[in-house]
Amino acid sequence: MIINILAAGGTAAAENQFGLQQALKEGGIISQSVFTILVVMSVVSFYILFSKLFEQQKIINQAKRVRSNFWNSTSLREGSAKLEKNSAYKQLVDDGLAAQEQHSKLTDPVEAHDWLHGSLARSEAAINSKLGGGLAFLATVGATSPFIGLFGTVVGIYRALIKIGASGDPSIDKVAGPVGEALIMTALGLVVAVPAVLAYNWLQRRNKSIAEDLSAFSNDVLGFLASNGAVRPAIGATTATAKAPVKPTTATTTAGQTGGVQTRP
Repeated sequence: MIINILAAGGTAAAENQFGLQQALKEGGIISQSVFTILVVMSVVSFYILFSKLFEQQKIINQAKRVRSNFWNSTSLREGSAKLEKNSAYKQLVDDGLAAQEQHSKLTDPVEAHDWLHGSLARSEAAINSKLGGGLAFLATVGATSPFIGLFGTVVGIYRALIKIGASGDPSIDKVAGPVGEALIMTALGLVVAVPAVLAYNWLQRRNKSIAEDLSAFSNDVLGFLASNGAVRPAIGATTATAKAPVKPTTATTTAGQTGGVQTRP
């Protein structure tokens, strides 16, 4: 039994002589450095992907709560109190209210609409900038990791050619290790690049949708502030208003009365 186990272990070791570990050992410090860089890129890319998805989903859930109960409030301060402490929408409302208070303290004559619009735009840009954090790294990984893997490929093929030239024997056992290492580096570069590109495009699309919702909400807040609460989004027409009978206008009533009067000669 022990002999069989040792024989099986020896066979596995022989079969694994062209595995990843052996390829990295064959490639030396250059291949090991390339492999480490690609692994770090992949780990950070997936960390950014999941953290950004969590952050985006949080804002999407906040938008649903804003649409459901925010505009039922009598004032922006009351509506702001209903929102979460670190909500992106609460930040917009609070910045709008702060800008309204600051406008009364300005010594230079500035239109209230322009001042409020600029303040809300800055707040909106800050939120979008935070949402876009980390996406540049994903784009960089997607653009550079194939070339980093290709660098490992070039080094591997170069080592294979050196072995052939030094030994003068172009047999498969002389070049299999370096060529296998080269192919592994190429594959790793693609494995790291493709998820990073897909994640970047997906997160960018979700950020665009969130930015559109924030822009619409910012415009509603601006209208509310500029009209002292007279302008607000329509929450929905009530059934009573929709079914209310339409009274005849004054012009129609007068016309009916005139049509019924006979003129004496």
